[in-house]
Amino acid sequence: MTTFTDSPFMSAAEKRRVLRQWRRFLQTLARDSGDGGRPFQAFGQALYDHLIQHCSFIAHYNRLGFFEHYFEHGDDTLRFLRQFDRRTNPDGLSTEYGWCCWLSDDYRDINEAMRDVATELAPAIAATATARQSEYDLALARQLAAKHGVAFPAG
Repeated sequence: MTTFTDSPFMSAAEKRRVLRQWRRFLQTLARDSGDGGRPFQAFGQALYDHLIQHCSFIAHYNRLGFFEHYFEHGDDTLRFLRQFDRRTNPDGLSTEYGWCCWLSDDYRDINEAMRDVATELAPAIAATATARQSEYDLALARQLAAKHGVAFPAG
């Protein structure tokens, strides 16, 4: 169990709540059926606020804009996940800025805990995201082939 400390803009209790939202959201991504509804419902406002205020992400206009930017396509989900996955990014370089200052100071405890959870769930999320991206890419290829009157091989 991670011990959190109060920070100027986030109490220890708020950090615990964000970590619970984080775990629930990542678990939802790991088993996403592609319907798009459940993952967004699990992407709570407190989690979004923490990501843009203390994890070196920009807002992308609002919670929905952020979600669509990173979780609409599998490749984008993998890019987002990389920031938190210790196996592929041991230094914790941020996705958008390429620095690791988000892992220092007042929010280090919650952010390191988020990395622990993400690293645990990363293989399942990556598998789901890769499958989703493949389905999207193949559907797009079929549409383009049909548009140009080209037979697209089945399978």
